[in-house]
Amino acid sequence: MTWWRDGVQSNMPSMDYAAAQDAFFQPRPADAPPPPTAASPARSLRDAAEPIATLSWWGRPVYDRQAALGLNFLTGYVWGRGSALGEPAGSVVAAAFGVFEPGLVVSLYDEARSLATHDQIRQTLQDGVVEAMTTVQTDDTGLDSAVDLLRRAVAATDGFGRPLTAGLLALPWPAEPWAQLWHGCAILREFRGDSHLAACVAAGVDGVSANILTERMVGWEPLAYTATRGWSPEAMRASTERLSDQGLLTETGLSDEGQRFRDGIEQVTEAAMQPVVEALGDDLERLIDALQGWSDAVIAHGWFPPDPYKRASG
Repeated sequence: MTWWRDGVQSNMPSMDYAAAQDAFFQPRPADAPPPPTAASPARSLRDAAEPIATLSWWGRPVYDRQAALGLNFLTGYVWGRGSALGEPAGSVVAAAFGVFEPGLVVSLYDEARSLATHDQIRQTLQDGVVEAMTTVQTDDTGLDSAVDLLRRAVAATDGFGRPLTAGLLALPWPAEPWAQLWHGCAILREFRGDSHLAACVAAGVDGVSANILTERMVGWEPLAYTATRGWSPEAMRASTERLSDQGLLTETGLSDEGQRFRDGIEQVTEAAMQPVVEALGDDLERLIDALQGWSDAVIAHGWFPPDPYKRASG
């Protein structure tokens, strides 16, 4: 997955679904230690919702609809996720995504928009997610109740300073119940993600450094995760050297100071989620249990990466 040559972005990757699975769906070795993520209420909600929220790019039915429009996995991901913002300049989408190399996002976005309209890409997401959920889960017991709780949780979110959240909040809730479940999970996911980027900015962390700190915290091999975000070898090397000079990195992981620094970013992210946790109150665990059951079905069907490190890195 080399997207750079001599420090310059070269041919854009044309990745089909099979190639995406080869790149992102590799299981973690059985003897690998578990990722060190704390099971806080906010984190547990995020992890339970993640496979549902991201069916709009990991689900094969979504990909098939986008491929029919001429999109590949990466152009479909960028245009599909970025479509929540409307149709801004590619640099706006790159800024909202945050942890990807901006030139990569802009190029994929511009290519994707030349192939599919905004209405077309939005329709692929909703129709594909509904097909995916009805394929992996034929029993919709508790769906209406879960959607009601998601609506309550979403009502506690705020688009202030959170572009992807604001974009999704501006969209109407779908009419189809499974699409409603996905929509609610997607809003909560982007709310946490937007909040996390804000915490990184406040801490003085840029996009490439955010990736490096996260992969060291989770336990990825150094740069294995960051490289999948399109950063050049030169950018990754410079960021690694800078973080090492600041005393945040060891040879393969985080130093004690680096762990405290990264934990601080996580704590700010968690604090931003507190209004959602409080809005759900005693119903939080019930929602987590329901979402986890459906997410387990998504994972078992092969429409979300099985590697727990991938889930922990979000």
